[in-house]
Amino acid sequence: MKFTAREDIEAPIAEVFAALTNYDGFERAAMRRGAEVVRETHKDAPSWQVAFTYRGKQRRLSIRQVTADPPGTLRFSASATSVEGELAVDIVELGRRRTRMTVVTEVKPRTLAARLFLQSLKLARGKVTRRYQTRVAQLAKMIEDKLRPPSSLV
Repeated sequence: MKFTAREDIEAPIAEVFAALTNYDGFERAAMRRGAEVVRETHKDAPSWQVAFTYRGKQRRLSIRQVTADPPGTLRFSASATSVEGELAVDIVELGRRRTRMTVVTEVKPRTLAARLFLQSLKLARGKVTRRYQTRVAQLAKMIEDKLRPPSSLV
């Protein structure tokens, strides 16, 4: 199952890339939501072991950065016992202070139970896609707000 979202951000491409690779901030945000996050750094590519509760069960997820090509591409792969997936973030400069971020997530089942779960998501695809696009829009807004120059008090 594949999800795609595109958002424009009022900030230079280099600053957007720096914000997207601020892994400490994303780790803290996950921990605030109750996840346990352990970062492992192998050469230049970080990876994470994440444990969290979803639908009443403890889940474990392994995430690995596959590619970080400044200033435009980030690729991650993730695997759990029942699913595996890929996350691709592409950023393109539209102007000096405007950047377009495209996020694509693809999830593939590994087990029959995961296949059934993904099939149920396909039945509610419109709702799930809107929620995905809303989360990407929230990420874009967070980056934009963080990078916005402070307004002068007059």
